[in-house]
Amino acid sequence: MYLLRTINIRLIGDNMKKVNIFIFSFFILSIIGVIMIYSASSIWAEYKTGSSTYFLVKQLLFFLVAIIVFIFVKKIDYMVFKKYANHIFFICLILLILVLIPGIGMVRGGARSWIGIAELSLQPSELMKIGMIVFTAKFLSNYPGIVSKIKYLFLYVLVLGLVFGLIMLEPDFGTGFIIILTIILMLFIGLVQYKYLFIGGLTGLGGMVALILSAPYRLKRIFSFLDPWSDPLGAGFQIIQSLYAISPSSLFGYGLFKSKQKFFYLPEPQTDFIFAIVCEELGVLGALVIIFLFFILIYLGIKTAINCKELFGMYLSFGLTSLLFIQFFINIGVVIGLLPVTGVTLPFLSYGGSSLLITFLMMGIIVNVMSQENINDKVNLRIRGKNINFKIFSFKKFNKKINKEKI
Repeated sequence: MYLLRTINIRLIGDNMKKVNIFIFSFFILSIIGVIMIYSASSIWAEYKTGSSTYFLVKQLLFFLVAIIVFIFVKKIDYMVFKKYANHIFFICLILLILVLIPGIGMVRGGARSWIGIAELSLQPSELMKIGMIVFTAKFLSNYPGIVSKIKYLFLYVLVLGLVFGLIMLEPDFGTGFIIILTIILMLFIGLVQYKYLFIGGLTGLGGMVALILSAPYRLKRIFSFLDPWSDPLGAGFQIIQSLYAISPSSLFGYGLFKSKQKFFYLPEPQTDFIFAIVCEELGVLGALVIIFLFFILIYLGIKTAINCKELFGMYLSFGLTSLLFIQFFINIGVVIGLLPVTGVTLPFLSYGGSSLLITFLMMGIIVNVMSQENINDKVNLRIRGKNINFKIFSFKKFNKKINKEKI
């Protein structure tokens, strides 16, 4: 019993170490984000509002509220989300419908994506990211392997199509695209057959082409992505200014608060293109530190999914981590010119209350899954003729875990 207790204490201790590293990483990213938001926005804020700290103060308030959300959510057993998954999904769906109604939904930047009063507003599409992941995790864990059957997969795709359609009516192509990519990854580990993924991929690609052709501004973004200098003062202006910010960056950059592109060259640099200012001021070293911190979060999130003792927690942590990775990858890709402009924020760093609150909520859920990882695990050792169960999962057992519970 003493040895068993020692092993359990060690497992829990190692687990808490992993939790602390995870929390430390995203808190450092958030603090860097607050500092860079002030640096990137000070000139624009003073011009628009008369106060260089306008965006800084608001982001600090968002940050404090986000910390409270994180502390609250990480104490909630993640299985509660499974219990209320349907309720969460339908609330998010109702909000997506309400935001489209004139007088309820607020228009900003040409999209009716916000709901609320004045500055106290929230993007329902951001909430739907979590709502869709929780709903999918419950669906896949309750019916292991069911997406290998075309009838059920088709019904689920209809639900996903409804969500994507409502988001596109705002319109918010970036958020809709991120949700679809995240769910595809979840279905992939849910043992959906490759032929269905291939057919769905071709159908989705055709739909994306149709959506791009249906909106002239999206078509301009594609052309500006292929050749930004074909329209340097129009569709290609933002990416050109982003590249101007990144290209002269040395190992250490110009230095904190010494960006040149924030002087009315790069439009609203505190939002989607804040990574360009990071590269300009902090150089290659600063950019690599941020990328490294993101990869710590992604690695620990995936490891949590692999080691989770039951399917819902596995799908939930995998889905949330995939969402973080996709947003990170798309934003960085856009800023350095590898992807077309989509309007996707960089988690923890970009200015915005909805994005920060939802990201901290995600972190709270992952931390809760992570903290329970070894509590009820069994240990398999033979000591003095007695069996002690030891349960360890490796990445190779990802699909084996699903197959065991497959109906």
